[in-house]
Amino acid sequence: MLGWYRIPLKAAPKIIEVDYIAFYQGASYGEQHRWQIEYVTEYRGHELTTRGELLRDEVNHPRAKEEYYKVQLGPLFHLDRPIMAGAWKRITFLYTTGELFNTAALINDLVVRSEDREILWKKLRERSQQSSMYRTSGPPNPAIDPALLDLIFGLNSSTPESDLEDF
Repeated sequence: MLGWYRIPLKAAPKIIEVDYIAFYQGASYGEQHRWQIEYVTEYRGHELTTRGELLRDEVNHPRAKEEYYKVQLGPLFHLDRPIMAGAWKRITFLYTTGELFNTAALINDLVVRSEDREILWKKLRERSQQSSMYRTSGPPNPAIDPALLDLIFGLNSSTPESDLEDF
């Protein structure tokens, strides 16, 4: 995992600053994993950049100059019990509460109803206004034995850190 997720500015939700992001998996995830949420991660900030800056090996892509949010993420957590769509659904972004998320069996269970909707939007707007935006914490730093990294990448412990920035 790269530790970030990209969202095209023109398709982004109104407010990016949330506590957690859950990933809805569409048909491309295959028969057993499609149309459900299996993973969630902590939101850690964001910045506005271009697709070309995010994906440097695609500088000639037709959308390379389009603006994208680069959303900084924490580690992915697999849900013990996926939240199912029930039937095929096309979902881009959906705001919910932790209480609804923790008890949901179906995507429809995530929908915030009536009076709670106003409270949710007020909290989202407050968080957005208080946000310090993108917090650089460096690349993910999993606790991996350096000898194992040497074996995987063919590096040795004397390789300068600046040579590892592309990993």
